[in-house]
Amino acid sequence: MKIFDAHCDVLYKIWENKQLSFADDTYLHVTYKGLCKYPGSIQCMAIFVPPEVPQSLKFNAALEMIDIFYEKILNPYDNIKVIFQKEDIHNLKKDEIGVMLTLEGCDVIDTDLIKLKTLYRLGVRSVGLTWNYANAVADGVLEERGGGLTNFGKTVVKELNRLRLWTDVSHLTERGFYEVLDLAKHPIASHSNAYKICPHPRNLTDQQIKGLIKKNGVVGMNFHPLFLKDHQASVFDILKHIEHICELGGELNIGLGSDFDGISSTPKGVETYEKYDNLINELYKNYTNKQVENFCYHNFVQRFL
Repeated sequence: MKIFDAHCDVLYKIWENKQLSFADDTYLHVTYKGLCKYPGSIQCMAIFVPPEVPQSLKFNAALEMIDIFYEKILNPYDNIKVIFQKEDIHNLKKDEIGVMLTLEGCDVIDTDLIKLKTLYRLGVRSVGLTWNYANAVADGVLEERGGGLTNFGKTVVKELNRLRLWTDVSHLTERGFYEVLDLAKHPIASHSNAYKICPHPRNLTDQQIKGLIKKNGVVGMNFHPLFLKDHQASVFDILKHIEHICELGGELNIGLGSDFDGISSTPKGVETYEKYDNLINELYKNYTNKQVENFCYHNFVQRFL
């Protein structure tokens, strides 16, 4: 089974602790060893600069994570290939794995569109507008005022449309979500779940999910236990969110966005990337082969430009 995982934070983890080895470090959820278990798969790797980094240093921190991506993820392994365009996915050989850069939060670009274009030229192919709080683009979901897009934020979304990149609505306020839906040509939620099943602010309401379905977007299932159920969540709780989105008509709009290495705890049964097969096996018990292949891989790949 091939996997398309739309979000992990392994770059941040290694940036935070330079001694970690991507090869097989047990402190990491996503490793080279784990990726090799599912040849032909694609892992998106987020650039996430934590809020405590001063604004003047955020873009440089993002560049440091991109350097980690190329020097520690890509260069040492002949079977790891960077994904820039859909043709790169089609060209993956059976034993190769694709990796793709994404951005989690436009804090790093501040109000400078040139920085966004630079990140695109370095390989970023999906852009999350915020993390949990406000920046020059929009308000994050934990910002109390609950604002939407700024004027600059609307310019950013239009630029993402021009570059044919995904606009990622995970972490946005509801107001920002709907403003993006009005503007974005290629919206996704890389790592969010169903609020109806687990009422956490990071999850999407039924109306939001239906809005993404209407715009041909995809919702990547997040493995954070607090977004699934509680600290005792298991692989079966992931299935509950998938089932609910299917009931809303989103069978072709469900993907995976584990948030591995960005979460402090994991559901029982999928503690690391290597254990993805536990989820896949349970999916096969409840859905057809084609449905499972769509959830795990094709639904995101078909939207990639």
